[in-house]
Amino acid sequence: KHAVVIGRSDIVGKPMGALLLQRNATVTICHSRTRDLPSVARQADILVAAVGRAEMITGDMLKPGAIVLDAGYNRVPGRDQDVGDCDFASCARVASAITPVPGGVGPMTIAMLMHNTVAAAQRRRA
Repeated sequence: KHAVVIGRSDIVGKPMGALLLQRNATVTICHSRTRDLPSVARQADILVAAVGRAEMITGDMLKPGAIVLDAGYNRVPGRDQDVGDCDFASCARVASAITPVPGGVGPMTIAMLMHNTVAAAQRRRA
């Protein structure tokens, strides 16, 4: 599979790229200033959005059937609900699966943090 990670942060982008490489994906890491980003994004079987810009990724940037992981979380002045880096409505029409914002990656991050905290405490007691 070809994965495109949009975002090069040390917190999300780079680690996600490394994890995908470990799973034998071919990984392309992009950023907000990547030339012809829509063309690069359209090649992705898996797209990870972690660029930090509200609704920057739109449905016309996706390969039909792509899996989209939206790790972005953005507050938009004048809106009641926070949004991700993907325009959910347009991306959901094209993607085979997409994580919502809020309620997608965030709760899973918290669950894994708790899991790892308990595991560390158990190892410390042993």
